[in-house]
Amino acid sequence: MLSVLPLVGIALLFWLFIIRPASQRQKELRRMQSSLDVGSEVVLTSGVYGTVAQLEDDHLLLQVADGVVLKVARGAVGSVVTQVDEPEDELATNDEPGAVAGPEEN
Repeated sequence: MLSVLPLVGIALLFWLFIIRPASQRQKELRRMQSSLDVGSEVVLTSGVYGTVAQLEDDHLLLQVADGVVLKVARGAVGSVVTQVDEPEDELATNDEPGAVAGPEEN
C-alpha cells in the first residue's frame, strides 16, 4: 500500500499543475470564441489581425483590409485585441534632435 502512495501523489501533482490549468485555458478560449461580436478586432492563431464582419454558427467572416474578407473557423480565433490608450510622452517634447529629456537647467 505504501509503495503506491508516491505514484498517487505524482498523479495528483500532474493533474494539479498540468491538466487542470490547461483545461481552464481551453474553457476560457471557448467562452471568448462564443462571445465574439461583429466589429470585434481579433487575432487568429496564425497571427492574422482583422475585424469580425459577420458571424455564423461555426465560422466567421474576417475583414483584414479594405475589400479583403476571409472566411475562418471560430476555433482559429486566438484572442480579442484590446485597445490600450498610450500615455502622452511628456518627456519627449524637446525639439532639439538628440537632446536628452530631464530636468531643465537655469
